[in-house]
Amino acid sequence: MLNWGLLGTGFITGTVADAIKASDGSRIEIVAGRNPERLSEFQGAHGIPRQSIGYDAVFEDPAVDVVYIGLPNHMHHVLTIGAAEKGKAVLSEKSLTTTMEEAHALVASVRGNDVFFVEGLMYLAHPLYRRLTELMTDGRLGTLRSINGFYAANIWEVVNPEGKGTLYNLGCYPASLLHLVVQTMCGEGAFASRRIGAEGNLNDDGNICDAAVSVRFDNGVLANLQSTDSYGMTHGFVIVGEKGTLRFVTNPWHPLAGRNHLQWCPHGGDVEDIFVDDDHNAFFHQIKLVEDALDNDLKEARRPSPRLEDSLEIMAFLNEWEAHCRG
Repeated sequence: MLNWGLLGTGFITGTVADAIKASDGSRIEIVAGRNPERLSEFQGAHGIPRQSIGYDAVFEDPAVDVVYIGLPNHMHHVLTIGAAEKGKAVLSEKSLTTTMEEAHALVASVRGNDVFFVEGLMYLAHPLYRRLTELMTDGRLGTLRSINGFYAANIWEVVNPEGKGTLYNLGCYPASLLHLVVQTMCGEGAFASRRIGAEGNLNDDGNICDAAVSVRFDNGVLANLQSTDSYGMTHGFVIVGEKGTLRFVTNPWHPLAGRNHLQWCPHGGDVEDIFVDDDHNAFFHQIKLVEDALDNDLKEARRPSPRLEDSLEIMAFLNEWEAHCRG
């Protein structure tokens, strides 16, 4: 039984709390926040034994095995370092951080203190992505040629401006899936060998609200991604090979408890509908991933969830995308 300490009382922390309560291998020991009224409300809603005003008490608590960080991404590195220095395993929300300096400091602390860490790209823990990996490696696609993805969600009114805009709130999803596809089909080093060009629009707080990037990897694979938090509620992701295309029908980044839908479209052949049915959503599977890792004394997640080096590569891509948009 893993005892969790939760940092934050927002919507995403509530979703993770529900996932922890659904698992028979975990329980919530304590929740921490800075607003006493919201903290007490959250504690009562989720039946949590204890609360703390501020976060240090969670790091110091000998009853806590795992710290979940559900706070804005500009705080992730400081809080991860605080937890790691006390020997706690960490599940921290995406994006990893907001800068590469912060990202390297986070990773150095995790490695230096020899603790488990995983970035909360929860969708990759769902069984849908084990099935996708099988489809990408069974030969049906042939050689990878291109990838196209986009994520649009009208959330600009509720996001924290210190989170640096759509790239780090939403763009991290298609970027991380692009990373998984290129790594799986082209090899571990392929993602880092690339040239990119990007454009974007700024909102009133100076953050990027709409962004598009074109990528040419050194092996000739092409990719186009778009991300926006200023309009819409839609998604798409298509993997194109020499022999056909594999596309998501249901949302790639929020796999369902229920039926998830892919389509295999061979060039010149009949479309095949591929379904992945599961009783639980991605957040539940992310909790099981942490339980499995700690049961097996692992310091990183198993693929397709991100390992530390994967998170660094994704973060470097997001920073490069942002720099080109601003350039």
